[in-house]
Amino acid sequence: MALSLQEAFSSLEGPRIERHKLHPLLDIIILTICAVISGAEGWEAIETFGKEKQDWLRQWIALENGIPSHDCIARVIARIDPGKLTECFIAWAQSADQLVLGEVVAIDGKTARHSYDRKGKLGAIHRVSAWANQAGISLGQVKTGAKSNEITAIPALLDLLEVKGCIITLDAMGCQTEIAEKAIEKQADYVLAVKGNQKHLYEAISDYFEEAIATNRPGLCQLQTHTETDAGHGRIETRRCYLSTCLDTLPDAGKWKGLKGIGRVESERFVNGEMTPERGHYLCTLTDVKPFAHAVRAHCTLRGIKGIENSLHWVLDVTFREDDSRIRKGFAPENFNVVRQIAVNLLRKEPSKLSIKRKRFMAALSDLLGKK
Repeated sequence: MALSLQEAFSSLEGPRIERHKLHPLLDIIILTICAVISGAEGWEAIETFGKEKQDWLRQWIALENGIPSHDCIARVIARIDPGKLTECFIAWAQSADQLVLGEVVAIDGKTARHSYDRKGKLGAIHRVSAWANQAGISLGQVKTGAKSNEITAIPALLDLLEVKGCIITLDAMGCQTEIAEKAIEKQADYVLAVKGNQKHLYEAISDYFEEAIATNRPGLCQLQTHTETDAGHGRIETRRCYLSTCLDTLPDAGKWKGLKGIGRVESERFVNGEMTPERGHYLCTLTDVKPFAHAVRAHCTLRGIKGIENSLHWVLDVTFREDDSRIRKGFAPENFNVVRQIAVNLLRKEPSKLSIKRKRFMAALSDLLGKK
């Protein structure tokens, strides 16, 4: 059963001494989420939203002492344990949508470029997020010390998620035996992009497909093929997908737990008469080329394909202006990102056909968005 925001975050422990609590923690969290949905990007805007929407907000939260000041909101959000907040977010997100069998869960990293604190000698925050493609929601995130630390962050994120029966997709940074093992431990399939950081593996897969495709005898090399074509917005894109269950030429194939296949995707994209080719290689636990092709497309590992980059990262950057945010103190950058991802989920689930940007504008103007 889906949890309400109040239920999901009611167990969160506040960072303040009891005698100093003028405003309940849940009031501040719900106020902040509603304000961010409606376009607020900082503490003063959240306070202003609260004062303008006070009567409406009292349908959901008590606000016995009115709207907290922007300084109070900033102090509280900056001191909440981000790990605990993330746990509540993940519990809420996974209760809202039961992931279907074969759901593609794309995992990718992103840096909030202006979250660095030069005075405090703290670098920009990098985090790893999980996106459920068919459900269209963010499932959760974990912070990393740097992009290179995605290797340790990805298993930690998978530990928090219920992904049984899903297909986990990762770019080349996540092509690690430990991550493959973690996916199998979680009873999920995986599709891992292979690039130059795994030189011998990449060359073995590339050489295999060059020879297998050239021989044009799929039955002898266990080769499956699938072709897709998309057209729209002045472009035509054709993707040829190949999958083979022959692992004989793969170096150390046994160290990849659950490995059953290798894949290649060739993309030709025509825009204004110009063709841009791309090619990707993969390790996977799949034995059917169509689910493999769908998983690669969902992850957005090839240019122009919708996936976590467009559905989550682009929305956070462009619509929510995350990279321009100057929120830096304490745990505020991490916690505010969780709030943004909650907002993305709620806006995507709102049934109107408006864009995310227009939904935010409508939420600021009207109390009825999502009630029609």
